[in-house]
Amino acid sequence: MITAIIVAIVALSVLILAHELGHFLVAKKAGVWVEEFGLFLPPRLFGIKIGETLYSVNAIPLGGFVRLHGESGEDKLTKPGRAYVRKSKKAKAAVAAAGIITNFILAIFAFGVFYSFMGFPKETGRVEVVEVATDSPAQMAGLVPGDVIVKIGDQEVKTNADFIGLVNENKGKTVKIELEGKTVTVKPRENFPQDQGPVGVTITSQEIYFPPIWQRPFLGVTYGFKEAIFWGGKIFLGLGTIATDVSRGQAPKGALGPFGIILVLLEIFKQGVLPAVNFIGILSVNLAIINILPIPPFDGSRIAFIIVEAVTKKKMTQKMETRVYAAGFILVIGLFLFMTYREVLLLISEKSIPAFIEAILQ
Repeated sequence: MITAIIVAIVALSVLILAHELGHFLVAKKAGVWVEEFGLFLPPRLFGIKIGETLYSVNAIPLGGFVRLHGESGEDKLTKPGRAYVRKSKKAKAAVAAAGIITNFILAIFAFGVFYSFMGFPKETGRVEVVEVATDSPAQMAGLVPGDVIVKIGDQEVKTNADFIGLVNENKGKTVKIELEGKTVTVKPRENFPQDQGPVGVTITSQEIYFPPIWQRPFLGVTYGFKEAIFWGGKIFLGLGTIATDVSRGQAPKGALGPFGIILVLLEIFKQGVLPAVNFIGILSVNLAIINILPIPPFDGSRIAFIIVEAVTKKKMTQKMETRVYAAGFILVIGLFLFMTYREVLLLISEKSIPAFIEAILQ
């Protein structure tokens, strides 16, 4: 268990370090003095200065950070020409956005590795029944795993989307479903168990194929990019739900704090390395999307300040900026502490990690 926890913390730290590495590289390119690049979080254990940058190892074993000269304002500048605050709006925005972009790139890589080893999904042009729920309309109509759905009513079905769309159009109505070799009559439910759908079947219109090894890195990038975009959209919509829950004074449903993420990683690592790599890809997209938010201390807030300054031609005072960042930091830390408290109590209540995951994702 201890080894698994260490591996989970390392995996999470890699995501944060990759994010900070993005800031580091673009800051260097923009001529900003990077005072420190830290592994883990302070207090500092030791450091080695290479060139003008201190590379440190710190005591709290999670993530990392970069410290840019002039990042906190005009105070105590020893190299004004190398200060972040003195750089152009374009350069500052590039440095702020670099971590977000790096996390997307890491996600694409992780998804690409997963697909390269597990196989690539390919549309077959036919929809096959994979599983039939007990006591569902599908079971009562005689559908069984392996059946191929040809038509619903007089409409052809060639993809999962075709099937889902036609079923939703016919909820509460009796409709004929033409299969290969037989036709059945089904009445899709208007009210149904959350994990079943109106008909009660699991379907697929895809098959897994393994291209020649030399093609896999190229296909991996393509599929990895599509997967990153898919999860980006899903996570972005999920943030809206979380915001609604928080505004109502409710605990955000389905949201995980750092403690919960480590627990999920522990469980996924039991399934093997590749499922863990896939989940790390999802986490990397998550980190990117969260950092787009215009809320301090996330990177999106820096970009938002730059945009506001460019539009209004007025620079926020250092005092006001410090207050805004402090308020945002307190808000985010408070939310993380609340989520951690809730997750610890839930784990104690559920008595196992699988039960914890099932409960928190409901």
